[in-house]
Amino acid sequence: MEVHFSPELEKRLNDLARQSGRPAAELVQDAVACWVDELGDTRDMLDSRYDDIKSGKVKLIPGDEAFARLRERIDARRSNSA
Repeated sequence: MEVHFSPELEKRLNDLARQSGRPAAELVQDAVACWVDELGDTRDMLDSRYDDIKSGKVKLIPGDEAFARLRERIDARRSNSA
């Protein structure tokens, strides 16, 4: 696989490689591995939440109601800290 970077990003990557003493290719591989792991975890979480919604295990809240609840909590915190 071949990956192309903008000149600015490639310079930053090479600078970081020099500072860390690790090859740039190794830094890229580590970064991509972490990103792929995180993306997989996010996908699993979203799939699980979707299954909960489909099964009725989780009750959906209309957006306007969710924002109203959030505003109430923010106002309550502001009142308590004043």
